[in-house]
Amino acid sequence: MEGSILFALGLTLFAGLATGVGSLIAFFTSRTNTKFLSIALGFSAGVMIYVSLVEIFVKAKDALTNALGTTNGYWLTIAGFFGGMLFIALIDKFIPKSTNPHEVKLVEDVNAVKPQVDENHLMKMGVFTALAIGIHNFPEGIATFMSAINDPNVGIAIAIAVAIHNIPEGIAVSVPIFFATGNRRKAFKLSFLSGLAEPVGALVAYLLLMPFLTDVMFGIVFAGVAGIMVFISLDELLPAAQRYDETHLSMYGLVAGMAVMAMSLVLLA
Repeated sequence: MEGSILFALGLTLFAGLATGVGSLIAFFTSRTNTKFLSIALGFSAGVMIYVSLVEIFVKAKDALTNALGTTNGYWLTIAGFFGGMLFIALIDKFIPKSTNPHEVKLVEDVNAVKPQVDENHLMKMGVFTALAIGIHNFPEGIATFMSAINDPNVGIAIAIAVAIHNIPEGIAVSVPIFFATGNRRKAFKLSFLSGLAEPVGALVAYLLLMPFLTDVMFGIVFAGVAGIMVFISLDELLPAAQRYDETHLSMYGLVAGMAVMAMSLVLLA
């Protein structure tokens, strides 16, 4: 059990630190590869949606119906699923749009003329942006950790999907922080550290949830994880993918992500 916990924590760390990769891309390339990001974000959404609805939701329902009976178990699964959606929606609701890390930013923005804004306002914007990405990454860390604990193969797939998602997120965080401070190193550092919210989320899940992980608790948490990932995919990943590119690339990525996830679940079962 200890080995599986360390493995799950390692996956969340890998996914979270991908924000640092986004920062490096922002500061060491001159142009944004929008086609790649569009396909990659679509792919990530496809993986998350498919595994959430086909694998995670079903396992949550099975655990709850076995423990509480068919009717009560199914209703609680539904409540957990939409509860997860409500949880992540409330997080989004209370983050100002200007500092939301899922607002699309481009590498080219780093080389734009620095806006003439009051220094205190710029610093406040940088702090809020770093906080926003940390808050967003926290539930993603819980989702990755809990999935990996239950099924390492599913956990790997989700960690890769979240990591892909975090690369453009790192760009989105670095650009406003750079505008806030004028310091590339500080922008990279804060973006890199904000990604650590994912392993922190995993630690919280381990410390608070694992000691009480009965079949009922597992089913509720897993249903919530499915809801969180579907909401993130539909509200953040797909819209961002479509804004990066005007063609159907994001949809091709979505279908490819679903297909890869479907085949991996069969081959690794």
